[in-house]
This record gives sequence, C-alpha cells and structure tokens, in this order.
Amino acid sequence: MKLVAVGGGTGLSTLLRGLKERVGREIEDLSAIVTVADSGGSTGRLRKVYNMPAPGDIRNCIVALSESEDIMRELFQYRFKGEELEGHAFGNLFLVALTEITGSFLQAINIASQILRTKGEIIPATLESIQLCASFSDGNTICGEESITEYGKSDGVRIEKIWIEPEGAKAPIDAVAKVESADVIVFGPGSLYTSVIPNLLIQDIRDSVLRSQALRIFVVNAMTQPGETDGFTAYDHIRAFKEATGIDRIDVAVVNTRMPSDQVLRRYLEQRQEPVIPDIAKIAREGIEVYAEDLIGEKEDFVRHDPVRLADLIVGIYKKHGVLS
Repeated sequence: MKLVAVGGGTGLSTLLRGLKERVGREIEDLSAIVTVADSGGSTGRLRKVYNMPAPGDIRNCIVALSESEDIMRELFQYRFKGEELEGHAFGNLFLVALTEITGSFLQAINIASQILRTKGEIIPATLESIQLCASFSDGNTICGEESITEYGKSDGVRIEKIWIEPEGAKAPIDAVAKVESADVIVFGPGSLYTSVIPNLLIQDIRDSVLRSQALRIFVVNAMTQPGETDGFTAYDHIRAFKEATGIDRIDVAVVNTRMPSDQVLRRYLEQRQEPVIPDIAKIAREGIEVYAEDLIGEKEDFVRHDPVRLADLIVGIYKKHGVLS
C-alpha cells in the first residue's frame, strides 16, 4: 500500500518509527507530510534569522525514518551548549546550511534523507515561512505556534478558530501527488491544533485530501494537552479536527484504552494533562469505524503510543478492508 502520514512533533515521529519497519513488506511507499509552523526553541530562532520554514519537525522525522548508524541519529539530535549556539540542534543547523548552499529547503531535506538513509519520503507542508494564528473564546487573537499553546493555558479560554498566514501558502507538488495517489492517509497522533491541523490549513493539501479516495485514519492522542485540548474526549478531538479543516469524512478512529501507571499519571496530572476519555459509542454514531486498543508504552515516564503496536494496527486495519491479503 501507499501510505501518507500527516502531522508533526513527537506524535508523527513515533508513528514513523513503527511504519518504517513495514516498508518493503505491506508498505510499498511511505511519505510524511510535516508541519513547518513551529515557532519555539532552536527552530523559532532560525526561522527569524533565515526566513525559512521550521526545520525542527522535519529533522525529527528524518531521524525517525533513518536506517543509519546510531551515531548519525544522535548527531542530528545533538544540541549545542553555550552562548550563541545554546539549544540549537545540529540537524536544524545542517538543514539551514544545506538550504543556503542549494537554495532549496526541499533539496536540503532530500540530501539529509539520503545521508541518513531514510525509509520513506519527508515532505514539508509548504516551502513558505508561515505563521499560525488563533482566535480564543475571550476575543483575543494570538499568532505563533508556541504563543498559541501558552496563551491557551490561561483560565477559561479555548481556541475557537485557527488559521495560517499567509493564507494562500502553497504546498509542494510532491505533497499533493502523494496524497492523491495514497491508499491510506493517517492523521495524528500529535498536538491537535499546532501539529496536525496546520497541514490541512494549506488549501492545496486540504483539497488533495478531499479528492483522494484513500482510507482516512485518525489516531486520537492518548493524553490531553494543556493550552490546546484541555478536557477533550476522543470524540472532541475528531470533532475539532473536522471543524478546523473542513475534512468531513473520517473512516477510522484509533483510540487508546490503556491507563498509565499511577506514578506516571500523577506526574501528568500535575501538568494539567489527563488521559483522553475513549467515548467510543459517540464516535461510532458518526459512522466512523472505531478501533479501541491498548496502544501506549511507557518509556522514561512519558505516555506515548507504542510505535510497533500502532503500525501493526494500521496495517491490520487496511488488511481488514480487504485490500491486502
């Protein structure tokens, strides 16, 4: 099958780590369409200087799909210490340097992917420097991915609308082509408003998804995110995604049912994060096929989807739809 994963952040990287093991077997062609609206940390600083798309999530996806030696992966994720270079990831600087040398962010990604021998293609949602903006329930408008999440943590406010500037930003031709030829499109997991939705705010990508006949799978996050999805159930994630993007058809929802350990849960609750309630019946009433399973693994006290379990389930879902034998 030809599979396109849409998102960004840790969620997309986790998914790709599992899917790459299926390339050459059930997966004939694997592509990731990655958000470039990040404005925080090393990425945000580099964007201001070089007026380019955010490289951070791209770097993480390259590493996730890499088949290179451990030392190369560690090199790309290495963060410098001290004064001007403080906090910059080597991979970010590498992508910036390649972009400056070649004159093309896309070519820089392709060269970095060749060096790390990725098992899949990584495509930025746009090659333009875009900014994410949101209006909140208190009437205020906030721009900048990092600022939106921080402002969302204020008491009593919720994101009501989200958009990108410039609104007419174009997607690379490769991104549109991959979506239109896909057998499966996977949305998430990842920060709903700042990693997953921004890709679909680019009209070219949204229109190509609407034209595509691919099976559409939405992977619901395991935990809520302060400032974005406080109090959201699984159904709320899907509802908000549909409302913000105009993607009205979701075929399959993947929902985690496992609770974290008490120790891990207490730490998350202190940070205002809660397990996402799997209100499966409410989703099913929307005509969406629901797969509710134990999907998280606990490593280093983080609650994240287990890459292998998630990839196995996605391949299994596609098989159940009678396309793979």
